[in-house]
Amino acid sequence: MDELYPRSAERLAQYAELLATEGTLRGLIGPREVPRLWDRHLLNCALVERLIPQNATVADIGTGAGLPGIVLALVRPDLEVALVEPLLRRTTFLTEAVEQLGLTNAEVVRARAEQVGGRKFDVVVSRAVAPLDRLAAWCLPLCEEGGLMLAMKGQTAEAELAENERALDALGAEDRHVHHVGVDELTQPTTVVSIVAGRAARGSQHSRRGR
Repeated sequence: MDELYPRSAERLAQYAELLATEGTLRGLIGPREVPRLWDRHLLNCALVERLIPQNATVADIGTGAGLPGIVLALVRPDLEVALVEPLLRRTTFLTEAVEQLGLTNAEVVRARAEQVGGRKFDVVVSRAVAPLDRLAAWCLPLCEEGGLMLAMKGQTAEAELAENERALDALGAEDRHVHHVGVDELTQPTTVVSIVAGRAARGSQHSRRGR
């Protein structure tokens, strides 16, 4: 991580310490995840930045403890990141983390995806939030037309994308790809489904409740 993001290394280490201590105490990170925080969580999230254009506005839906949103804000100071999370105990942790890390390019938004209301983003990211069809119904309406939805997924991403083609069409989704990021850096590369938001997505805010 130091070699990939030398300017962010100190604050990434500080964030890792917050996750390992307060994050664990508050039930945001499982104790078993602490030994693998760097590879499985921090680096896994950081590499998503390779898919995000310069100076983008980014919303992280259901950010939880700040993954990937806080990591993206740390490694990419050009981004403006909204950490969207409905649960108070999580937003309390997020607010403290943003303050302690001195993140001037991140804001905490206590809301569900459909409550963000009126705001549009260049990129909407998520990590392990929901099945792809439900996730797209929450995320695509938050994207600018031609904006990008990035969903961090597991090894079944290709199959999930194929299963949901019709639902994505109905939401106005355009180009769709599965990316494997960090092939040279990680034992298990980060799998990301990218979807370009079309015009129909702008007015199709879904009624189901977001994370």
